[in-house]
Amino acid sequence: MQVTQKIVAGLAALFAWAALAMTPPPVAAAEKVVPGSAGDITLSFAPLVKKAAPAVVNIYARKVVQARQVSPLFDDPFFRRFFGEGFGRGFGAPQERVQNSLGSGVIVDPKGVIVTNHHVIDGADEITVVLADRREFAAAVAGTDERTDLAVLRIDAKGEALPFLDFRDSDSLEVGDLVLAIGNPFGVGQTVTSGIVSALARTQVGISDLNFFIQTDAAINPGNSGGALITADGKLVGINTAIFSKSGGSHGIGFAIPGNMVRSVIAGITHGGKLVRPWLGASGQTVTAEIATSLGMPRPMGVLVNEIHPRSPIREAGIAVGDAIVAVAGQPVDDPQALKFRIATLGVGQTADLTVWRRGRERHVTVKLVAPPEDPPREVSEIGGANPLTGATVANMSPALAEELGIDPAPEGVFVIELKRGATANRLGFKPGDRILAINGEETATVGRLKTALARPADRWRVSLNRGGNVLNWVIEK
Repeated sequence: MQVTQKIVAGLAALFAWAALAMTPPPVAAAEKVVPGSAGDITLSFAPLVKKAAPAVVNIYARKVVQARQVSPLFDDPFFRRFFGEGFGRGFGAPQERVQNSLGSGVIVDPKGVIVTNHHVIDGADEITVVLADRREFAAAVAGTDERTDLAVLRIDAKGEALPFLDFRDSDSLEVGDLVLAIGNPFGVGQTVTSGIVSALARTQVGISDLNFFIQTDAAINPGNSGGALITADGKLVGINTAIFSKSGGSHGIGFAIPGNMVRSVIAGITHGGKLVRPWLGASGQTVTAEIATSLGMPRPMGVLVNEIHPRSPIREAGIAVGDAIVAVAGQPVDDPQALKFRIATLGVGQTADLTVWRRGRERHVTVKLVAPPEDPPREVSEIGGANPLTGATVANMSPALAEELGIDPAPEGVFVIELKRGATANRLGFKPGDRILAINGEETATVGRLKTALARPADRWRVSLNRGGNVLNWVIEK
């Protein structure tokens, strides 16, 4: 029995030694790499973040506003019920207070060029940029573009090359591509979130005039505005700008301005000093199923041209009302917003290859892209005196002014472009965008003629105006 136990014990020791000998030696932790396939998804984004994060900055904007210090009683519903909604207005002397806003930005040039959202720095008296390594710089605004909600800043790094991100062609994105969002949500500090491209070419969002967004489910929250949306190769593909949310937090629907648009805005501001976009001088409507059938199209696609300015470059290229523009430089356009976006990303002086559907087949038309003409001169004027338009700023509408205001094609005539709060014109109900047709039966085709008509004393004013395509005739007693 003892012999048997010794044999068993010996065999066990022998097997244990063999197992130990066969065990591979410890392996050093593998170097982390960016996921390159579905099988690699368990790996880390850390190398990518280390490369990209230093180029994403925090932006602190401060502005001084006038505010009245009033008693909380003025906001009490009980008092408002008896004294009216105007209760408390006018009480309390205006006092200055500092209003702070927080956002993110991206360094796109080692010399200190930073891009962020326009709404992050709008109206700021002082802008501070804080780098990922906690260095702080005072920033100057190189230019802004409210239509795309973009702003370009400059900082002076005293000759030191700053970390920056290269752009990637945003048209190369596909739904399902992995992306990272880097920014400073809620002011907690630099944060990285991951997700995928959920959709492309979102044009019905209503965030800015030139609607055309990348949609992502990477978490974007307040403070992320102006931050980077980067791809798995570490390049900048978009600027995070907005979220769809009912609570103020991320619901997995975030929007980024495509990198191609960002790049064109930066180029226009930094190289020319002023952003000038190409002018098509035409308007149109989305091709519906019914329109596609009437045009002999295999499916609904493109924008049906229904109005062209007499001096439009597409008229000179041979495009006419009734044609449908279905692509720009090979990129499909499915609605007027997409057409505006595609043209806006190109430069003045370049040419654009438009694919046009006419008489049952596609044709290619080359259009020379030009700046909108400043004709007639806008002659911006604030109206004064004793008349219904006192306090209104008016101008002759030109293609250049129409482009700035987001109107295409440029209508003719005199338009109200701004109203002074509390002034006569504002109280009477005039609105920016109103086209003044006549005063007391006298046509007002130019600012000069409008001023002449308003200079004639009258006890009763008859004003004819066009608002949104509807002609309104007002009678105003003195």
